[in-house]
Amino acid sequence: MHPISIKQICPSSLMFPVMEQSVKAAAALQVIQTRSSPSVLHAYKTATQRLGATGFSVSTLSKAGLGILKLATTQLKQQEQKARVVRASSLGKAHPVSVDKKSPLEQLAALVVHGNALLQPLANESHVPKPQNCRRIVVLGAPRVGKTSILRRFLRDDFEERYEPTSEDFHRKLYQIRGETYQIDILDASGERSFPAKRRLSILTGDVFLLVFSLDDRGSFEEMRALHTEIVAAKSALHRSKQKVCVPTVVCANKVDLPSEQRAVSRTEVLRALGSGCALFETSAKDSVNLEQVFEALARRGGLPLETGPSQHRKVSIRSYQALRAGRQAKRGSKAAGCDAPCGALFPLARRPSFGTDLRLVLGPKAGRQQSKALDKCQIQ
Repeated sequence: MHPISIKQICPSSLMFPVMEQSVKAAAALQVIQTRSSPSVLHAYKTATQRLGATGFSVSTLSKAGLGILKLATTQLKQQEQKARVVRASSLGKAHPVSVDKKSPLEQLAALVVHGNALLQPLANESHVPKPQNCRRIVVLGAPRVGKTSILRRFLRDDFEERYEPTSEDFHRKLYQIRGETYQIDILDASGERSFPAKRRLSILTGDVFLLVFSLDDRGSFEEMRALHTEIVAAKSALHRSKQKVCVPTVVCANKVDLPSEQRAVSRTEVLRALGSGCALFETSAKDSVNLEQVFEALARRGGLPLETGPSQHRKVSIRSYQALRAGRQAKRGSKAAGCDAPCGALFPLARRPSFGTDLRLVLGPKAGRQQSKALDKCQIQ
């Protein structure tokens, strides 16, 4: 075992504020690629303490780096153990070798240790196709047009008068319908108006789109038109089609409950602007006008059963849903299995997938096989 000094990790000649993070990252990476000793951790801790003593703050990046070093050291020990088992097996001693699926953090540590050699296998492992009965609905529109109220009607079948600005909401609802499991992810991308790249990624991952504008606000109508044009352009570019792609879209002209003299946009103008490819409904989230037809149109255009509508299934808690699903799986194949009424549960801990997961979902497994070709322009720009 070779002793590791502090100077190997953090030379005093490089102790400058501007280079603090690059020194620690580059030195730690160099040590971790050449040493597999636990003394790496001690030397790294000592180096960060030295940085703090000289007046430099030890940032969260240092703590994150320390965590990666710990994971990488564990990964190296596991690999050495597997190598010993393989050598023992080759000598005639039978030892079962168990290969466990790596967690994302362990994959990151292995990537730090082995470099670019693991990029391709990790890319292939991390691409998980979307489940067959899973759809993502992306909701877009100007502020204060009633998007959250419409979603509240869909998810909980109620209405709240108080207005709160929405930055970004992600909802997931699970269904058991005629013996099949369905999942609807709803992304309310209201807070992405100032982030075009983030909004484009949301558009590329969407299966069905719900565009909302207010009948008493012409500005919201113009923004909805611009969003519809952006959706069609993004999907056409994704599929590399020179012609316009038909995108499943439902448009809500909300606040139909307002007096007619307050209307700033006519139905004829909306139909002329959007064409025949969109389903248009004049709705009121407050009075629940035409919302059932909106939800039915979303289901039809998304290839989902009509029982996903809020009035077409029984609402249960997630615990009851899991119990019902387990019971149905136990009696699958019997006549009673097809007699249960459809039910749906709102998943309480749903979070939007990471941007990396969404990118892999959009680009698919073909992205890794095209590394040798000239790089194309990023589809998310």
